[in-house]
Amino acid sequence: MPHAIDLRLAELGLPPAPPPAAAYVPYVLSGGVVYVSGQISQDANGLIKGKLGEDLSTEQGAEAARACALSLLAQLRAACGGDFGRLRRVVKLTGFVNCTPDFTEQPKVINGASELLVEVLGETGWHARSAVGVASLPLGVAVEIEALFEIV
Repeated sequence: MPHAIDLRLAELGLPPAPPPAAAYVPYVLSGGVVYVSGQISQDANGLIKGKLGEDLSTEQGAEAARACALSLLAQLRAACGGDFGRLRRVVKLTGFVNCTPDFTEQPKVINGASELLVEVLGETGWHARSAVGVASLPLGVAVEIEALFEIV
């Protein structure tokens, strides 16, 4: 019988775990912590590019962050051997927002990821977090998010 998390993710269309785009691994398992490398904003249509405060709205940024969260969960599933029952909690997200110098709604953008994790994982999805504005991101994407998960 599929885990409840798998059922929720099937409804949302969980993508396969994206392969690394450079010289790194997608995640590292150390002790009971999975460190997931930064996942860039992409969906079925390709990369979600743009700069918040210039050519993307806060709402579009939040959707980009939501796409990052789905990729984080895909990497977590791979790290857990497909068994979400091993997940104890989301520990921390660090979100990077490609934005103009005067853009100040980074927390609202990264809320797209935070809210998805709580929607899918319930209480286990609550986490510590940082939301940081940056001048640019790889490949011109709008958002990149890395995460730490506790598993057994």
